[in-house]
Amino acid sequence: MKNIFRRQRIENYLHIIPLFSGLTEDQCAALADLASELSVNKGEIIFQEGDRGKGFYIVAEGQIKVFKISFEGKEQILHIYGPGHIFGEVPVFQGKNFPASAMALEPSTILFLPRQAFVQQIEKSPALAMNMLADLSRRLREFTIQIENLSLKEVPARLAAYILTLVEEGAEHLQTIPLGKERSPAVNVSLPVSKVQLASLIGTTPETISRVLKKMDLAGFIKGDGKNILILDQEGLAELSHTGRL
Repeated sequence: MKNIFRRQRIENYLHIIPLFSGLTEDQCAALADLASELSVNKGEIIFQEGDRGKGFYIVAEGQIKVFKISFEGKEQILHIYGPGHIFGEVPVFQGKNFPASAMALEPSTILFLPRQAFVQQIEKSPALAMNMLADLSRRLREFTIQIENLSLKEVPARLAAYILTLVEEGAEHLQTIPLGKERSPAVNVSLPVSKVQLASLIGTTPETISRVLKKMDLAGFIKGDGKNILILDQEGLAELSHTGRL
């Protein structure tokens, strides 16, 4: 009975993940049978850079960061993932090592899908193969944008781009506030990470994050209240993400 409840719980997770859209009930059930459900504590390492990639992971609950550590010991956060996101999938087809490390930012539940068994499912399901290609293409685009932001853009542009990413990712659940006929509605977003983690993600310092947020507030782009941000001028924020002029 416990195994039946476990499989049903995992199937429920899989149904809400874009990677598995278009799969039949039987295909989802087969994947649920392959998956392992893991509980990880805050600060627990899931895998380290250089570990053999024996499969990939899905965030069911909680928050996971993917990061690299330089020779000098400096951390660079590459991604922060919440429920529904997959991570560690890069080595799935090559069977090589993980190119970065992953750690839980809070108590989390993750699913693990073994590489070989998943590849066999891809061979049986064109929909799963196309979804995997779409996810890898999206990830490549994210990396391209991240490299562009870190190497070519000033901090205000990077931070504005990150805030707009939060808007895009949470579009279905955002609260909007009308501001009048001639203005777009204000949008509420919440920073999912601390300023220290955000600084590592966009390549700056927590002090600079605070200063730039204050300048955005004074310029009328946002109203900040701790982790909660009310976006008053989304168009202006989009322009800032390109020009960096604040």
